[in-house]
Amino acid sequence: MRRDTPAVALAGLLFLLSGAAALVYQVAWQRILALHSGVGLYSVAMIVAAFMAGLGVGSLQGGRLSAALTPRRALAVFALVELGIGTFGAVSPWLYYDWLYPRAVRLPSPSWQAALLHLAALLPPTALMGTSLPLLVRAVVTDVASASRRIGWLYGVNVLGAAAGALGTPWVLLPAFGVRGAVLAAAAANATVGLGALVLGRLQRPTQDAAPPAPPPLPAGAEAPGSRPIGLWVGLYALSGFIALSLEIVWFRLLDVAVKSTAYTFGSVLAVYLLGSGAGALAGARLASQTRRPLRAFLLTQCALLALAALPLVAVVALPPEGSLLGWFVRYWGDYAFFAFGHEADRVSIVRLYVVLPIALFFLPTLLMGLSFPILQRAVHDDPGTSGRKVGSLQAANIAGCTAGSLLVGLVALERLGTPGTLRWLIALGAVFALVGLRYYGREFAWPALALVVLAWAVPGPKALWRRLHGVRADVPLAFFEEDATSLVALTPDEGGWRLSVNGKGNSWVPYGSGHTLLGAMPATVHTAPRDVAVVGLGSGDTAWASAWRPETRSLTVFEISAPQPRVLWRLVGFVDMTDTRHLLEDPRLRIRIEDGRKALEAREDRYDLIEADATWPETAGSGNLYSQEFFSAAARRLRPGGVMCTWAPTPRVVATFRSVFPYVLEAEGGDVLIGSAEPIPFTPLAWAARAATATPYLGASRVKDVLEAVSKLKPAGPPPRTSLNRDLWPRDEYGVP
Repeated sequence: MRRDTPAVALAGLLFLLSGAAALVYQVAWQRILALHSGVGLYSVAMIVAAFMAGLGVGSLQGGRLSAALTPRRALAVFALVELGIGTFGAVSPWLYYDWLYPRAVRLPSPSWQAALLHLAALLPPTALMGTSLPLLVRAVVTDVASASRRIGWLYGVNVLGAAAGALGTPWVLLPAFGVRGAVLAAAAANATVGLGALVLGRLQRPTQDAAPPAPPPLPAGAEAPGSRPIGLWVGLYALSGFIALSLEIVWFRLLDVAVKSTAYTFGSVLAVYLLGSGAGALAGARLASQTRRPLRAFLLTQCALLALAALPLVAVVALPPEGSLLGWFVRYWGDYAFFAFGHEADRVSIVRLYVVLPIALFFLPTLLMGLSFPILQRAVHDDPGTSGRKVGSLQAANIAGCTAGSLLVGLVALERLGTPGTLRWLIALGAVFALVGLRYYGREFAWPALALVVLAWAVPGPKALWRRLHGVRADVPLAFFEEDATSLVALTPDEGGWRLSVNGKGNSWVPYGSGHTLLGAMPATVHTAPRDVAVVGLGSGDTAWASAWRPETRSLTVFEISAPQPRVLWRLVGFVDMTDTRHLLEDPRLRIRIEDGRKALEAREDRYDLIEADATWPETAGSGNLYSQEFFSAAARRLRPGGVMCTWAPTPRVVATFRSVFPYVLEAEGGDVLIGSAEPIPFTPLAWAARAATATPYLGASRVKDVLEAVSKLKPAGPPPRTSLNRDLWPRDEYGVP
């Protein structure tokens, strides 16, 4: 910013560091608080809403506070706020995990109690975060002419800092230092910002507190700052926030499916989203002061970003699947395997999935989101003394819209309308901007209104969209899709059977008989009489079905966070003869509970003879919660005397972690399936074989043969690998730590 003072540039750099710290906190706190209320979009929506609500309260209060401060005092208070955030951040892992988690885990979820808990837990630090922009605006905005430029600069660099934090948290901080170390790094950043602001305040010239210069005359026909009622801008910016956060949820659902995400996906894709918004704000900071009619420009950017949000979905369905633009992607979407981003280094896949796709889907709309912010500032700031208060009020309105968007889309719209229906509704809602344009500028806004109506109609329906994003060929008549806020689940034809995918990633198959069958049947065979069985994860039902083969079993409880999975299985058996799947779904012993199995085991006092963790890829986001020492300990506490737990152990670290909890362990051939207990497991291969031989009426002869072979190769586990362990706050395998 060549026309600004070095002090303003330094303030912006400090605010960049503050933005990076804020995103580190958001990622870390969201991971911890999700343990309180369960992993899943319902939980995430409540946590994000609580986070945003705190920011909104802080923005409003910070704006009011700033009006009573001189620029120098506002900078001093900003410094104290940053030091306060850093202090809270430093103790937050202890507060949220060590102290609050054992007390909060018994709350039902989703529930109003969990939502209030998240709000109470996040309100102190996020309210402080929310005050920072109004205070810093009051400190650096000294005249009307430079208001939009300086505020846009501050906002832009803060968002770019947030992008750096979103990228650096999964790629550097969490793998290297875990959650506690990442949060301490963020706290150190806040301390640096606070101390830097104190030093900057001491170096500030006293003339900053002098009366501001008179604004320059406006060009003929230009709208004067403050000429439109502030209430109009508050309403428009609230709607803008609602649509922006809602679009973010829609885009991340689409990318979750399209890239088949891993633990690195969210932060990496969020960085692209924030990069677009930050770059747009910086560009707007240079252009806003030249904008003659800011209301018109703001309304046009909102209409344009909604149109650009619709076009990629229209194109991805309309383009030929074997063409040069889509061919590689359609083949990738049709594969069971996924690219383990962060664990593999294929540059072609990285560029296509994590650069080309996000840019095509939302970079231009986010650029316009950022661009609209300085335009808004150009419209409202007519007095430097009220700049912080106006920024605070507008930010509070925008954040209130974001909070409503998180709750309404995350908890209602995806459930009722699905992803394409939600996008269609948002585009139609965006026509409000065109109607306001018609009110103030006449017929020139008829074309944006018409374009939004046409594009809302053109957004492809769920069948066309999901078939394309799963690589289903046009000549394949049957494919089943079910979606709600928790996930998108698909059953698509695959090698003579059916592949079940969750958010695009292959999960398991129908008909049964894969490794999932052995994973369920082996521990059920080893246990002398597994009366009550619990399985964490449903998938296609293969593991749960096989784990219940014993006639002694009286209850089979399956915990599943993906609510559409049972529905899509019922749809399959309604069209295709799948005897074993129907047998499972109609089994009177079966109870499917749509909740986080980890949380359920910790929150309830139910006891089981066998606990089974269905196989999940260690690279997927959140998998560390099911491969951690704390999870295995929670399962061990829910076993009856003589009870056993079984898990897939895809890495040496999972083996070592499991062995650190269970002193007595059997391992299958190859060591990738472990059966553990707190008590000695009788090693009786002949008895196991005799039991398995009676399973033919349930499992079928060929599967019984596989089970007999598998249990014959079970052996007491040897010494555990010498390696670090997976912990809740340091999920090393999830991030591929060597």
